[in-house]
Order: sequence, then C-alpha cells, then structure tokens
Amino acid sequence: MAGGASGSSSSTQHTGSSSSSIISNYPLISALAAFVIAQSIKFFTSWYKERRWDLKQLVGSGGMPSSHSSTVTGLAMAIGFQEGFGGSLFATALILACVVMYDATGVRLHAGRQAEVLNQIVYELPAEHPLAESRPLRELLGHTPPQVWNMVPFR
Repeated sequence: MAGGASGSSSSTQHTGSSSSSIISNYPLISALAAFVIAQSIKFFTSWYKERRWDLKQLVGSGGMPSSHSSTVTGLAMAIGFQEGFGGSLFATALILACVVMYDATGVRLHAGRQAEVLNQIVYELPAEHPLAESRPLRELLGHTPPQVWNMVPFR
C-alpha cells in the first residue's frame, strides 16, 4: 500500500528509510502544505487588520480561511489524484473531509458563540463574585459556512 500506483514490490518498498517515504508521501505533503498556507494567510491577514503580529494565528483554530477544511480538502484531493477518484480510499477521505467541515460549521461554531455569551455574562458580574476574575473562554472555535466552503475545490 505504501507504494501506491508506483508498481514497486514490497521488498523494494522497505529498503529505503522511513523518512524518505514520509517525504515522498504526496497526500501527506499536500495536507500539510494546505494547513501551512491557510494558517499563514490568517497570520498575515491578522497583521494587516490589527497592525500587530499574533503568533497564535499560526496554530489557532477559527477564522478565515479554515485550516481544518484546507487540510482535509488537500488530503482528499491528493488521494484522488494519486489513487483515483473512484476508489474507496478517496471516498473515505471525502467523507472525512465532509465530517470535519460539518463539525467546523456546526458544533465548533456554536460552542464559540456560547463562549461569547458566557464571557459577556462573566464580564457583567460584580467584582466580588467568585467567577468575576475567571479567564475568558476562547470564542473563535468554529467557522461560518463561507469560511469553510471557500476552501473546497470540489464544491
């Protein structure tokens, strides 16, 4: 399976080092590249809007573009190009991508909105309340549908 459509026998697949097989893994490289590009776009967009560098944007979730959607889309497309779009491996990757994107626009988006409301409630508590000094919850957890679907080439 590691050789894919290259036609090499299993004895020649195991002669190279494991690091060279990871480096030449087209779907893995595509998924990682999509993640890095999406996070970089967020990083520079954040700097452009706020005129300050926010290193959290390089690894944080939420915002535009969706690095989760970019990653699973890059993975699915690379598998499709390498293994064929009619195979079960592509079908598995496509379903995974759909689940991740559905989750990003559903559960995670609404959890972020709930965090927003809870933070506002805590902010309005009197200073003597035990929760008044609690650390705010992260609000940017999910994505709006446009943030997710703008990264999907097979829409």
